[in-house]
Amino acid sequence: MPYLFTSESVSEGHPDKVADQISDALIDHFLAYDPSSKVACETLVTTGQVVLAGEVKTNTYLDVQKITREVIRRIGYTKSEYMFEADSCGILSAIHDQSADINQGVERTNPEDQGAGDQGMMFGYATNETDNFMPLPLDLAHKILQEMSYIRNHDSSILPYLRPDAKSQVTIEYSDDDKPIRIDTIVVSTQHDDFDTDAVMLARIREDIINIVIPRVKAGLKPELQALFSDDITYHINPTGKFVIGGPHGDTGLTGRKIIVDTYGGKGAHGGGAFSGKDPSKVDRSAAYATRHIAKNLVAAGLCDQILVQVSYAIGVAKPCGLYVNTYNSAKVDLTDGEIATKIEELFDMRPYAIEQRLKLRNPIYSETAAYGHMGRENKIVKKVFGMNGSTKEVEVELFTWEKLDYVDKVKEAFGL
Repeated sequence: MPYLFTSESVSEGHPDKVADQISDALIDHFLAYDPSSKVACETLVTTGQVVLAGEVKTNTYLDVQKITREVIRRIGYTKSEYMFEADSCGILSAIHDQSADINQGVERTNPEDQGAGDQGMMFGYATNETDNFMPLPLDLAHKILQEMSYIRNHDSSILPYLRPDAKSQVTIEYSDDDKPIRIDTIVVSTQHDDFDTDAVMLARIREDIINIVIPRVKAGLKPELQALFSDDITYHINPTGKFVIGGPHGDTGLTGRKIIVDTYGGKGAHGGGAFSGKDPSKVDRSAAYATRHIAKNLVAAGLCDQILVQVSYAIGVAKPCGLYVNTYNSAKVDLTDGEIATKIEELFDMRPYAIEQRLKLRNPIYSETAAYGHMGRENKIVKKVFGMNGSTKEVEVELFTWEKLDYVDKVKEAFGL
């Protein structure tokens, strides 16, 4: 029987995402000047206030206030009427040295013996229902908000009332064999400037989202996905009405509170660990990227239509406790999921140091991950500029290395595809 599945996304101006972006900007600056830095940085944002807290082991010094204000300014909180503004908000830093007890479990004389920065389990997922091997509901939810963000930042005359905070949600109807049939519901809530009357505001925003934003998103999709749009879609646009008060003034934000938005929109599974604010010695982050890399390459190689990959660790121990695979009965090879997992272990070294090296995770590549998902993004090489103590440093880095399809041929050879 057909079923409905829903995923949500949030914009870069959502308070939790503001916190994530600040934490990851600090990670990038630490790694740019000291790639061996060990960092766990949490951020809280609320009306007129930012609180930074965490543990750091590094050989560099950062002006954390300056970095924080730059992030807030880039997101778009630049007006006093927002009650959270880049140049005037207070910033309290409670960042201190990393625990020596934790550090002794991670660092080793032989780098390859580096232990996991924590215990836990991490999941990676991939599906062939989209070109980027992501679940369609989440992919569309991201794209709606990315289009609104682009309009707000680059062509604001189209929707001049948009403010930074926004959320979206997409519900897809799937067939019995897990294929998307149609889009059932789209929900968009966007912060906006004040209008003279609420009725005018609601009508204008609804019309603009349905007749401007959605067609622009649809135009960027391949024909078979465009066919899922119809006149029968149920739209809920700013369903509570007025949404002028938003961002950190409307709702306190915290690092790591949007982990499902960051991953697969509820498809597959999640181990519970957040990503932003953590250097790659924390397997919550690095192993989640590594399992996504595995899952994407397996699906791209034609091994299966969708797959979930789990890995688990003990703190301070390099070798994973176990690797689990679920192909949802979609495997194209005559092997059990357990046998597939055994072959994966032979192909991919899942020790923390090996993951860091394979995916180039000691580079300052994390600010770009902190909004619109860590998975399904474009793998590319960019130049980034960092400033400290009056000087600047330019670094060339490769973003979203876990999205590379560099193991497809190896997977095909190993599985006889």
